[in-house]
Amino acid sequence: MKRTVVVALVSFVLGGLAVHAAKTVFDPKAYYAGKEPKEAVAALLARAETIAGDGSWERIGVGRVYYLSGDKAKGQAIFDGVIGGKVAKSDLYRIGDVYATAGEWDKAKPIYERAISMDPEDDRGLLRVGCWYNLNGDRAHAEALFDKAFARSPNEIWHYALAAGSYEGVKPF
Repeated sequence: MKRTVVVALVSFVLGGLAVHAAKTVFDPKAYYAGKEPKEAVAALLARAETIAGDGSWERIGVGRVYYLSGDKAKGQAIFDGVIGGKVAKSDLYRIGDVYATAGEWDKAKPIYERAISMDPEDDRGLLRVGCWYNLNGDRAHAEALFDKAFARSPNEIWHYALAAGSYEGVKPF
């Protein structure tokens, strides 16, 4: 009986030490503290990819940083992986936003149109895409999308604010 108690006690203590060690060993600062910016970016993004797992929003977020910081091939590979499976319209809007932010309207436009086709009644999506059309010089198309968005939600504050911004060069968020 004493042996059983001792084994149980030792197991309990060792288990507690293992949990404590696991909690204290991980230090996120190791990914950036004291590193050159490029080295920090690589370490942080590698960790972010691991944490993202299969999450589409998460993967797009990581791909966004790769794409907009100059590693377009890596970002595009992530986007292709998201688009290659069952894709949600929200994922398409996010990827379209990356291309539009990068000044690649020719890549953004078909992605946005695909998202709109998935839910042509989504007034927020219509307004958002309308803003990007306006920012890219297609006011007529922008205003047609604004008309549809305002028809569905005539008192949505963000519709007014974002549409107004698009006439002044302010990108939607």
